[in-house]
Amino acid sequence: MYDQIAQYTNKLIADRAVLTGEIAFAAQDDAVLTAGEPALAELAGAVLARLSCLALAVARPALPFADLLVARAPVGESCIVPRDTETRTFLHDIPFVRRAELGDEPAALIARLLGNRKGVIVEGVGIVASGTLTVEQAYINYSSIFHSTFVKYLEDVLQEGFRLPGETDVFSVFRRDWLRPLTAAGLDFRAGPLTDHDEILAEITAVGRYTVERGLVDSFFGNISYRAGEVVYISQTAASLDALAGCIDPVAMDNSSTCGITASSELLAHRRIYELSGARAILHGHPKFAVVMSMQCEEAGCPVRDCWKECPSVRFLGDTPVVAGEIGAGGLAKRVPPVIVGPRKAIVYGHGVFTVGEADFAEAFRALVEVENWCRNEYFRRVDERWRENR
Repeated sequence: MYDQIAQYTNKLIADRAVLTGEIAFAAQDDAVLTAGEPALAELAGAVLARLSCLALAVARPALPFADLLVARAPVGESCIVPRDTETRTFLHDIPFVRRAELGDEPAALIARLLGNRKGVIVEGVGIVASGTLTVEQAYINYSSIFHSTFVKYLEDVLQEGFRLPGETDVFSVFRRDWLRPLTAAGLDFRAGPLTDHDEILAEITAVGRYTVERGLVDSFFGNISYRAGEVVYISQTAASLDALAGCIDPVAMDNSSTCGITASSELLAHRRIYELSGARAILHGHPKFAVVMSMQCEEAGCPVRDCWKECPSVRFLGDTPVVAGEIGAGGLAKRVPPVIVGPRKAIVYGHGVFTVGEADFAEAFRALVEVENWCRNEYFRRVDERWRENR
């Protein structure tokens, strides 16, 4: 169990989702085991002792966006509701506890909130996330909340501006010091077309790792595939893209076998993209600025309320089409393939980016980088414009 705790501690640090030294886990074995920063470990153990789950992660995020969302929330509110797909699908909403509400028994209050949610924000402490059956699930839930609060905060700043004392300074540090240049430089891609089974598996594994290392997707979200003849090699559902060895399924294009049972939930979308585009490689990531910008619609008087699934329009961010669509076998598989054929890239509202490569992953990866860089630059252009207007 301690090995698993060490593994996922290191993954959160590598993901740049936590402050080094400000993370702890607790896990149920024969007794409650704790590891990490002493005060956080004590809190994790006390909370876990009150729950019927196996593991708990408690950590201070690498960015203060969760605390800023709490501070910006109106008096009387007790949760935030990001609009991104990860929140809508896995979290629903994210409860929070203000510092002044913790009282003498914070563990009891936090445990009560975790009774029907996968995680909670504790102001001044960090994110607390549970794992029902595994330490890995605690890691996944923490990562989801970090992603969702990142997206929610950036969206709120874009729409509402800065509202707190010192907030502009915090944002400037994030922009100057935390963000890194995003590029495909230095990565090694096999030239296609690829035909050898083992070579395809090795390349998918390598490129999946690249998407995580370059910050284009959280480890457990996103998918990747390659078509060789009438077989699609695709990452399995819930597989970590930086650890795909043994987690790639070869599936017949005509659905003539049961090999697709464990494949990504986006298998249907991948198949249809291959049918319409003639491409051989598909990448799907959740780069954060693309997610934020996909939800910025300026159409006045629009009657659509569930924009993420019901919007009939094709909008554009630069030269990249943006469409709505439910994940899995829902509308996404119908809406993305037709629009990706020409530009070879598409964004799904609140969800992420699909790109294709004609023969290999080099083109698809570069396109994913280009889309996210365009969205990052456009985001800061709009923030700067709003800031100048409000000075």
